[in-house]
Amino acid sequence: METTTTIMGIVILIIVAIPIYFSARSSAASKSRILNIKKRFNPTHPEDFDLTESINNKTLTIDQKNNKFILMNFNPNQQESIYVDLNTIASCKLVPTTDSGSDTIVKIDFDFQEKETGKKIIIPFYDFDDDRIKQISVYQDHQFAKKWLKIIQDSISR
Repeated sequence: METTTTIMGIVILIIVAIPIYFSARSSAASKSRILNIKKRFNPTHPEDFDLTESINNKTLTIDQKNNKFILMNFNPNQQESIYVDLNTIASCKLVPTTDSGSDTIVKIDFDFQEKETGKKIIIPFYDFDDDRIKQISVYQDHQFAKKWLKIIQDSISR
């Protein structure tokens, strides 16, 4: 009877431990990848990017002291990191694109305008074609983008 209980305990422990192990390993790899990107844009002080948040394969980070911003897209179809020096930016706005004839958002972009040239820098944030669960994450992404728009605008206005 004790052997059966011990074996069942070990099996339950293994069933619980395996997902925790893989989750921790994935999290560590993601943190390492984010740190490497921060080091690429600020090799001497990557820790200056003091505010970092992630949602749905996207990570946004900002150095609020030096006004530097990075958007990291870890989407399997299109992995990219985009760096913006907010000291050279006059304004930023969010541009949602809807499907023709409906209110369905198919794309969300950050639209930065440079101070000196007036040139627009458009950074894609959400694309319906890259969304694996179609329209479920768009609301979360839109709310997240609005939150970060406010953070970016506050940094630009300083």
